[in-house]
Amino acid sequence: MNDKSNEIKAVPELLEILYLKGCIVTIDAMGCQKEISEKVTMKKADYVFSLKENHPDLYNDVKFYFANEPVKKSTVTQSKGHGRIEKREYYLETNITWLHNRDEWTNLNGIGMVKSTVSEKSNIREETRYFITSLLSVELFAKAVRAHWSIESMHWCLDVVFHEDDCQIRNANAAENFAVIRHIATNVLKNYPVKMSLARKRRKCQYDADFMADVLLSAFS
Repeated sequence: MNDKSNEIKAVPELLEILYLKGCIVTIDAMGCQKEISEKVTMKKADYVFSLKENHPDLYNDVKFYFANEPVKKSTVTQSKGHGRIEKREYYLETNITWLHNRDEWTNLNGIGMVKSTVSEKSNIREETRYFITSLLSVELFAKAVRAHWSIESMHWCLDVVFHEDDCQIRNANAAENFAVIRHIATNVLKNYPVKMSLARKRRKCQYDADFMADVLLSAFS
C-alpha cells in the first residue's frame, strides 16, 4: 500500500519535469486523481485516465450511463494474430453536464468506454473498461487507449519473460542499466522469425548456444 501511495505522489513530480505540451497522458486507475488532472492541464496536455472502483460514485455513474444511454461517438478496431481475433469498440460521450462533481476534475470533457471481444478457437472473452478524459475526439481517445495498452503489454512481457518485478538489483545505476538490457533483449526475441513464445525463446537461448547465436545474428541481418 505504501508503494502505491508513493507512486501516486511521484506522478505529479514526474509530470512537473516533463515537456508535455500537445501530448496525451494515459494513466491506469491508480493514477486517476484530481491533482493529476490539474497538473496535466497546466502542462497544456490532454489526459485519458482509467476509471475503476477506487472512485465508486464516479465509476458507477459512468457505468450506468453507458448501460442505459445511446452514445453517438464511437469507432471500432479489429486485429487478427496468433489464432485469435480481437475486436475493440470505443465509445466517447462529451455531453456530461449531468455528471456529479465533474467540475472537481480539471478540463474533464468526456467519459469513455472500451468493450473488447476476443475470439480464440471456440472461446470468446469480453471485457469492458471505463475512462474519463479531456479529449473530445473518439478517434484520439481510441488511439490513446491502444497506445497505453501497448505499453502495459511490454511491462507484462518484461515481468513474465524476465521476471523484472522480482529483480532485486538496486545498486547505483545497475537497475536502470539492466532495464535497458531487458528492453533490447525483448525486441531481439520478438523480431526473431520463429513461431515460439518469448519465454520459450529465452529459455532455449540458455541451453542452446547455436540457437542463441542465430537469434543474435538475426538482429543485425
